[in-house]
Amino acid sequence: MTRRLFLAALTLFTNHLLLITSSQAADRPNILWITSEDHSPTMGCYGDMFATTPNVDALAARGLRYRFAWSCAPVCAPARTTLISGLYPPSTGAEHMRSMVPLPAGFKMFPQFLREAGYYCSNNSKEDYNLAKPGQVWDESSGKAHYKNRAAGQPFFAIFNSTKSHESQIRTRPHTAVHDPAKVRVPAYHPDTPEVRQDWAQYYDKVSEVDADAGRHLKELTDAGLADETIVFYYADHGSGMPRSKRWPCNSGLQVPVVVHFPAKWKHLAPPEYKAGGASDRLISFVDFAPTVLSLAGVQPPEWMQGHAFAGKFTAPMQPFIHGFRGRMDERIDCVRSVTDGRYVYLRNFMPHLSQGQHVDYQFATPTTRVWFDLYKSGKATEAQSIFWRTPKAPEELYDLTTDPDEVRNLAASPADQEVLAKFRKAQSDLAAKIRDVGFLPEGEIHSRSAGSAPYTMGHDDTKYALGRIYQTADLASSLKADALPELRKRLADPDSAVRYWAALGVLMRGKDAVTTARADLQKALADASPFIRIPAAQALGQFGDKADLDKALPVLLELADWNKSGVFASVSALNALGALGPKAASAATAIKALPDKGTSPDARYNSYIPRLLADLTVDLDGGAKPAKEKAPAKKAKKKAE
Repeated sequence: MTRRLFLAALTLFTNHLLLITSSQAADRPNILWITSEDHSPTMGCYGDMFATTPNVDALAARGLRYRFAWSCAPVCAPARTTLISGLYPPSTGAEHMRSMVPLPAGFKMFPQFLREAGYYCSNNSKEDYNLAKPGQVWDESSGKAHYKNRAAGQPFFAIFNSTKSHESQIRTRPHTAVHDPAKVRVPAYHPDTPEVRQDWAQYYDKVSEVDADAGRHLKELTDAGLADETIVFYYADHGSGMPRSKRWPCNSGLQVPVVVHFPAKWKHLAPPEYKAGGASDRLISFVDFAPTVLSLAGVQPPEWMQGHAFAGKFTAPMQPFIHGFRGRMDERIDCVRSVTDGRYVYLRNFMPHLSQGQHVDYQFATPTTRVWFDLYKSGKATEAQSIFWRTPKAPEELYDLTTDPDEVRNLAASPADQEVLAKFRKAQSDLAAKIRDVGFLPEGEIHSRSAGSAPYTMGHDDTKYALGRIYQTADLASSLKADALPELRKRLADPDSAVRYWAALGVLMRGKDAVTTARADLQKALADASPFIRIPAAQALGQFGDKADLDKALPVLLELADWNKSGVFASVSALNALGALGPKAASAATAIKALPDKGTSPDARYNSYIPRLLADLTVDLDGGAKPAKEKAPAKKAKKKAE
């Protein structure tokens, strides 16, 4: 065959394939996601009569409302990371706020599968993933991205996101009030003050604004003649932006509205329980969204996706539980896992020595946070209002939403609820084992152990990540049981650094008596090869030991707090430990103030954390109050938005 004939035949074959692909794509639905930020199901269609949300209410009246949906993470970046991947971030190393890790080789983000199936995929416009994009994900992702830019006849998947309900907007002043602050319901965990009422009323005003945005997108779809061809989702990216919702993986931080509408043409793709104006009892969460969209497009979700499609050709059975998590929130370290069945909410606090209300700079910019903290410090907060600030946290929390929707009455110690507690404890540990949760490594070790591959890959290799032994030690350490101390002391000599890390934390969590008993073990740990063992050992000795212990601990923490010497992860950990010492760190004030606030890190997203920790430490050591930021200029606020 001549070269000319070969090229002609190849062209005919390629055109034939394109025609087949185009024909197949034409038989697929358009899919539109209308999304908003930082709000719970505080909408009329969910029974909130104080809310003003006519557009989403109208969509729900002709579509299906999910009674119980969780975002998996109570803050935007890990929540969006869950959505885009169909994987739990604790399995990919991406649970920590504004971190950045790779996916394993061969894994894709779900729009890449859609584009391969002939879809035009647009995102307008927020990404904020903690996972590096494995190639081109979107046809366009920008403030100008729109499905109207697709080729003629091409099906689309499009996202339009509204930021008007974001946390930063509920505290922007001046504000013209619409909802009456006197009529808001103040939850039991918040103090009933004018500042709190104003923040809550303004939150409702902002939810109305994103509802109006949703109405504009729905009208645009209808005006374009596409409403009968398009499956529409409306949802928020996590719970309310008010404190104790955003950043905390209880129901108030994780439950989101999810409303879907299937036009008549595509009702065969709807879930079995679908009916106009109906409500589904199916438990869904953000890890389910990627496989669901692929299922709607006729693309079988890959086996490695950890979610379950709740609509489309590959609809999965209903699941008994949905799950949430909390890792590092900006500059503050934590490890929490949560589970619900729609009635009970279970939280497992693996770092109970840390307050729910750790000082996160962005959260303290909200007036509610500041007035609430001041009331707690002055002893004027109620028991329900004090839980957020108090340490230690309960290692386990169990709430019954039918009798305690504000989640302030912990049933974990109730003799009548031990069977329920055991069921949820098992559900949580079963998921950790199933997904190979790498969040039980110090963040720096997630990176060091996975060098050259991906945290997910490392986490599935038992020679690199002995999850069983590490998880068992984390569970033992955080139980706070006094009789666990002898075993924790033994594990301070374990060959695995993550086991030693949790053993050291376990001694620290138990306070003065445990530190006194294990003093020799902790002093030996000050010379451990891993900085992530040296730090909790030094904190334990400095916080609960005598003057001689403090004199040994401070140089260790100061050395590791130097960003340029120890790296960003050890520095963040050491600065948090220095902060925990409080006035005991006063003798190191000059050295702390001389620490560098610039350095190198795996990704620029980490670079704001150390300066903020240093600023907080400086204020504390000077005996002042934490800085309160009232209002940032619009551009700055947008840049920092979480």
